[in-house]
Amino acid sequence: MLVTRQPLLRKFWYPVIPLALLKEGPKAFTLLGRDLVLWVDGQGTPVAMDDRCPHRHAKLSKGWIENGQLLCGYHGWTYNAEGRCTRIPQKGDDDPANISVPRHRTAERFGYVWVALEEPLTTLPEIEEDGAPGFRRIYEFYEPWKCSGLRLMENSFDNAHFSFVHRHTFGKIQAPEPSKMNLAPFADGFGFTMDTVVPVKNVPLSQRSLNMPGVAETVRHNTGIWWMPFCRKLRMRYPTGLVHTIFTAATPINDRSSQIVQIAYRNDTEAEAKAADIIAFDRAVVTEDRDVLESTTFDTPVDLRRREELHMASDAPGLLMRRQLLAKFAEHGEEEAHNWGDQGRFPTTEQTGANHPFATEAMCLEMTYAGA
Repeated sequence: MLVTRQPLLRKFWYPVIPLALLKEGPKAFTLLGRDLVLWVDGQGTPVAMDDRCPHRHAKLSKGWIENGQLLCGYHGWTYNAEGRCTRIPQKGDDDPANISVPRHRTAERFGYVWVALEEPLTTLPEIEEDGAPGFRRIYEFYEPWKCSGLRLMENSFDNAHFSFVHRHTFGKIQAPEPSKMNLAPFADGFGFTMDTVVPVKNVPLSQRSLNMPGVAETVRHNTGIWWMPFCRKLRMRYPTGLVHTIFTAATPINDRSSQIVQIAYRNDTEAEAKAADIIAFDRAVVTEDRDVLESTTFDTPVDLRRREELHMASDAPGLLMRRQLLAKFAEHGEEEAHNWGDQGRFPTTEQTGANHPFATEAMCLEMTYAGA
């Protein structure tokens, strides 16, 4: 899927930048291939506009804020929060007619500015831990990765990679069989929840993060939520009563890159587990993921009828994501935009036989829902 050529993806909210960064002045961000400038007006409200002055197409993100308005750093043309030009210094005209820069919808949540390029189909995600008594918010990561958002999302719900990708942090390589899962699609088709129980190693770094000194193994009771297209929440509950919740977004910069946003929530205190130790362990985990995900193809196939990849039963969450995305594309008169060839690269079930380890999408889902 080429995200910049998929119009439907412009109809969702994406976290693009920490609100705190805008205190320094205008910032540039590319969302779905569209160059934006983010800034805060005189009332403290975040604004997102196209990052081009209509005069000579200089980037407005090179300018600065003056009296609550955005001033272009090239010739001083000035724009208000609605994107309308209010001043051209060289003309002495305080009301330039019919000059404006396209403005986009913005919202604030979890300390981030969110942007939707078109009228959004869904609301912003809700995280019950955010602001809940007894929970603290820990900002973990804000960085670009060279991978597609869909790759990161399906990886987040993939129980089969723990033993290998995370063998140095929490995966048990001697027990590679993935944990059973229970998937429950949303009624509106815009995501799902997944419950699973995962036995994990508890290395010294995670012992500090979880405040479990000397405990070599533990168990996570996981509840995950996927919000179409590229947001997820993972709530991990431990036998000690600790809750460690992670919110992750893969905001699409362009077809090849995503801006990774990750926030953690904990029902403990800094005295019990230092935020620096929590971030250090989660950093070790996501670094392992990043190393693998940046090696995958960015044009992640959504329409499984092309048979560009092989699948197994534990791939059910990722396959469900693809089915839901493809269904929404069809509802809006779209097909998947891609650069893949028309011919499948791997053998079909008819060629391999129904008992081949790599079955069709439908067979994988059937095996997983049946508890295979």
